[in-house]
Amino acid sequence: MRGINSSGSQINGVSGIAWRLQNDVLTLALTLSLYPVLSPGRRWYEVLLGHLPLGTGANNDLYINQAVVFIEDAIQYRSINHRVDSKSLWLYRWYYSRTCQWILSLTITLILALAFIEKPSSLTVTSDVRYRLPAWNPPCGLTESIELFCFLVFMVDVSVKSYLIGWEEFWKNKWLMAYILTLIVSITDWVVSLSFFCAEDVRIRRILRPFFLLQNSSMMKKTLKSINSTLPEMASVVLLLAVHLSLFTMFAMLLFARTKDGQQEKEWVRYFRNLPDSLTSLLVLLTTANNPDVMIPAYSKNRAYSIFFILFTVLGNLFLMNLLTAIIYNQFRGYLLKSVQSSLFRRRLGIRAAFEVLSSLKETPANAEQSHVSVGALLQVLQKVEMDSRCKQAIMRSLKMCSCDQLSAAQFQKLFEELDKDAIKQHPPSPEYQSRFMQKMQFAFGHPYFGYLGNVVALANIVSICVVLVLDADKQPSERDDFFLGAINCFFILYYVLEMLLKVLAMGLRRYLSYPSNRFDGLLTVILLILEIATFAEYGFPHPGWRPEFVGLLSLWDMVRLVNMLIVFRFLRIIPNMKFMALVVTTLLDLVKNLRAFAGILVVVFYAFAITGIMLFKGAVVPLGNVSAVNATYDNGTLQCGTYEQLEYWPNNFDDFAAAVVTLWDVMVVNNWQVFLEAFSRYSSPWTKIYFVAWWLISSVIWVNLFVALLLENFIHKWDRRCHREPLSDIEYQRTVELMFRDVLEEPTEEELMDKLHQHPHLQLCR
Repeated sequence: MRGINSSGSQINGVSGIAWRLQNDVLTLALTLSLYPVLSPGRRWYEVLLGHLPLGTGANNDLYINQAVVFIEDAIQYRSINHRVDSKSLWLYRWYYSRTCQWILSLTITLILALAFIEKPSSLTVTSDVRYRLPAWNPPCGLTESIELFCFLVFMVDVSVKSYLIGWEEFWKNKWLMAYILTLIVSITDWVVSLSFFCAEDVRIRRILRPFFLLQNSSMMKKTLKSINSTLPEMASVVLLLAVHLSLFTMFAMLLFARTKDGQQEKEWVRYFRNLPDSLTSLLVLLTTANNPDVMIPAYSKNRAYSIFFILFTVLGNLFLMNLLTAIIYNQFRGYLLKSVQSSLFRRRLGIRAAFEVLSSLKETPANAEQSHVSVGALLQVLQKVEMDSRCKQAIMRSLKMCSCDQLSAAQFQKLFEELDKDAIKQHPPSPEYQSRFMQKMQFAFGHPYFGYLGNVVALANIVSICVVLVLDADKQPSERDDFFLGAINCFFILYYVLEMLLKVLAMGLRRYLSYPSNRFDGLLTVILLILEIATFAEYGFPHPGWRPEFVGLLSLWDMVRLVNMLIVFRFLRIIPNMKFMALVVTTLLDLVKNLRAFAGILVVVFYAFAITGIMLFKGAVVPLGNVSAVNATYDNGTLQCGTYEQLEYWPNNFDDFAAAVVTLWDVMVVNNWQVFLEAFSRYSSPWTKIYFVAWWLISSVIWVNLFVALLLENFIHKWDRRCHREPLSDIEYQRTVELMFRDVLEEPTEEELMDKLHQHPHLQLCR
């Protein structure tokens, strides 16, 4: 129970108490009127509101609103360390409303998407420097106006966040301070850009844009913190890799030094001419991208040279690189569990905070040993709380079944354990037919074997289409006879329509649509039927010699054949019937749905490197004949095999944002990434290799290994739990990442919760 001992003059009798109450009210009114001009660092305003005499209507409303916000914080796993006065609570709920969060997300998406349209624009059909037409570039001030709008939204965002957590907490929050610094630098750069009439090439604010995405995700911040803690261990392995690479580079330069032997000189000329080339060749070999090309010239002379390359690959790729993966996995082994444990503590703390403020409504002596919350007060709170209707209804049912009028802390907490349970989707019941014939029809066409028959027919459909495509692959369009394909399409589409109608008859429309696989099949069937009718209307019915004309990019007939190929996804329905395959697939789906933070970090890194690449290499790649540097790729009038020009990698460049992203993706995959290293070293500078090696380290080494570690953590944990779980045909469990580890989480103790609540900067408890 919350309260404060007031000091003042001693007044006797009822009139003295009335005068004292009136004086307190006047003091509160004066405080409310003066607060907007006072420093936000003074928290006595909240303390005063939190310590009004109990029993007043305004104070009861405040406690109810505090409980509502604390429960909503618990639902969303948010921190409760924010202001709790009435005005701040209204502002807090407004800020975290769907509308405000949607506007903030849209603003972040908008400012990130500007990279596609601002100069250099990506609005061209191709990025190939040989065929690309001049792109449309927005006039000066257009994208800058959009940026200004985004900056204004971010300024409101950081102002509200800073106010809600309080002045003292603000100085402890490094992310908010970095947020403000980023805004200051971005706005300054925006002003400089306008002063140069948008003609400057280097715009620092573009590189800083991903920060707005990063600071808006608590999970991304936690992931970065874990990566930062892993850096010392990773640095030791990277240093060992550097030593390994340096030693073998020295050996290679001695082993493949320039000689009079023409065959051995090929190895020197292509791969080990100097120290930078030697380091690059072996670094690429570490990723196996140039294996066995780098070995062939020396291996052609003497098979013993293969020992050097095999030894380098075994030590570097099989041992050291996998050791790096093991270190990252060891660091993140339990990382997801720790994060979920922290989220559980936040949820329990929010629920307990709601209980504490609601217990202040109970008119009991201040020295009561146990606090209770009335059921009526909780019902008032539930009416205002924004939460899933399923959870709210379940809590309401539990309250109705409860015979008591007061709830203890344990009972209150147990009610909200409904938030931790699986989301269960119950399929609607099938229709009940009175006719015996209809009952037999329902049994036959609602049986799983009828679905298996549909899978077999879909397989026959796919096989027939593939056979026809293989037979017609070498034929000219005028030589093809599409009569057979047209006829079998009619048959399969009619079967799909009949199958859909019979399933609707057996299951009922609502139950049929409750299954995602049925919705997908039904949508495909309707699309196929519409396209087939349109085909007959345009080209007539199939007959020998029937050849629908090719019109535009895809004729109507080609569209029908492409949609037919989508039927292959019907086979995904058999996965739940295969126990271990279902485990693998559900693990992957849970991982994809719940690990958005890691995808967000990849977007941040991609964006920053793409903008940096545009600043460094924009316009560097030019078609053949326009720059003298490309002469190095000629050999007696022909292009050297394996070069950027010979492989026609012209679309891979940094002339616009979209092209830069694709180029970085190709380098991340590390297949032929040595081509990019060599080409951009010629077109720009040998120092460009540092950029590509840094990208390889961050994307392929750190991020990919991080994803592998989390995948292993998730899969290993779920393997024993799910392989013994019996599937229920009519119930679908929709799990979140928090629920995956529910059975191994530790519940916070009473002492831990109360200790944390007593540390709340804006909420003071007296018990």
